[in-house]
Amino acid sequence: MNFISNRKTLTIDNNTLSYLDIGTGPVLLLGHCYLWDAHIWAHQIAHLSQHYRCIAPDLWGHGQSDDLPESCRSLPQIADQMLYMMDHLAIEEFAVIGLSVGGMWGAELALKAPHRVKALIMMGCFLGFEPEVARAKYYTMLNIIQHSAKISENLITQIAPLFFTRDVENCHSDLFIDFKQTLAKMPPKQLDTICKLGKIIFGRRDLLEDMGSLTAPCLIMTGLEDKLHPVLEGYLMHDAIKGSEYVHIPQAGHVSPLEQPEFVNIQLSLFLNKHYPNPTHANTAQIGHHLNNNNH
Repeated sequence: MNFISNRKTLTIDNNTLSYLDIGTGPVLLLGHCYLWDAHIWAHQIAHLSQHYRCIAPDLWGHGQSDDLPESCRSLPQIADQMLYMMDHLAIEEFAVIGLSVGGMWGAELALKAPHRVKALIMMGCFLGFEPEVARAKYYTMLNIIQHSAKISENLITQIAPLFFTRDVENCHSDLFIDFKQTLAKMPPKQLDTICKLGKIIFGRRDLLEDMGSLTAPCLIMTGLEDKLHPVLEGYLMHDAIKGSEYVHIPQAGHVSPLEQPEFVNIQLSLFLNKHYPNPTHANTAQIGHHLNNNNH
């Protein structure tokens, strides 16, 4: 799917945020994970934009967006920026679909604007503190990258496998190779933002207790082989969020929208048809039934 004609920009704090805006209907705001960009949602946008308007920003320092604004130092501030984008587009109500950090700022946004966020889907995400051992490991990596102004081959061999299923070199070798090449080519200026943003993500606050006040329907999805945010973390979120639904994604690591696009599309459609349907699409119930049948 060619997204060139669907790319737009917005200036926030003198920096340019790039985003995709595709389709018509109820609005979905899609947030990608760290070190990727909005194109990670290509399969989902192709599927969902048939009945929804899909808005997918490139996070600061990712894709075609500018560097992190000087004033931005937390995930709640990123949530504020996304809400500003919705205001700019005159969008009052929307659902959020977030992968990893996209789910983290998505949850912040759902708590900030409960009357506007009508559904929240978090994939490969954890809203508690980053575990201490993992945080220390990631901070060390980020400090090395900042000091050397590049991601070394040694670090790439450590970082890249974290995002994929164990059998990535057989199942998704092209994705794996492309991702490693992307990491290797990141220029120093971009890496500065990547490191600052990484410390914001890994040093985030604990939102689990606050999620008891979430009013929007919530779906949590975790790849069964996710190394960054494993199934156990998904269960902790599921326990903390009353009425939430939890789905395991088979044969998937952290980047499940790319590794298992059909399964992910089915689960997204089932949840959205139930909690945030397009009222002009008369056959949502039939589609949900059809998807359910295909899933068995």
